[in-house]
Amino acid sequence: MMRATTLLLLLAGAALGAASPALATSFEASPVNVEIHAPGATSKVTIKNSGDKPLNTQIRVFRWSQSNGTETLEPTTDVVASPPMVTVDAKSEQLIRLVRVDKRPVAAEETYRIFIDEIPEPGLRKSGQVGIALRYSIPVFVMPQAGGEAQIAWSVEHSGGQAFLTASNTGDRRLKVSDLKLKDASGKLLSLGEGLNGYVLARSTKRWVIPAKAQKLGLSGPVVISARGDDGPFNAQAQASADH
Repeated sequence: MMRATTLLLLLAGAALGAASPALATSFEASPVNVEIHAPGATSKVTIKNSGDKPLNTQIRVFRWSQSNGTETLEPTTDVVASPPMVTVDAKSEQLIRLVRVDKRPVAAEETYRIFIDEIPEPGLRKSGQVGIALRYSIPVFVMPQAGGEAQIAWSVEHSGGQAFLTASNTGDRRLKVSDLKLKDASGKLLSLGEGLNGYVLARSTKRWVIPAKAQKLGLSGPVVISARGDDGPFNAQAQASADH
């Protein structure tokens, strides 16, 4: 089992070193997320190579889950990528098919992540250059035929001297959370980061650490949540729980 905490962001690239100039790379993957709507079982991802050299890639699929606020990735064969390895010629692109081979009905939205890794060619490096291996991590959502929606209960929890914002989703669909902010009863405001803050998966729980500097907020009473979701801005109220 692999912890997903360091793997959940869509990576623009991970440098293997930073002391020397790096080899240029022209590797793109799209779309930024994939939806497979039951009873359909397939979708596709495009790998584009705009460079002057062939691009070698490896494609892997992991089941993505959240339990007690912790995110995990596990190898799976329920959804497969075809082909699992591909060389994309210079100035061209390649389609990768994603296939849900699990024949069980989709009761609630299933969640996976597809990793597309560049495999650098060591022989192409020149003296004094450092290769860059790119990775794209793309969420894959297999959606039930009946649709469904997120049902989120927010709370502020205190444990071991730390405070956490917790989102519990009893619904059958994920909630995408961006530009997440907290505001206490006195109007004090805290941002938990601009841009994407993550997903609250179906029938799962996610939590965010509230920085120690924010303890000046009134976290023992009701806190107003504001963020952007799948359908635009939303507001909610988080209830506070006792320290434990």
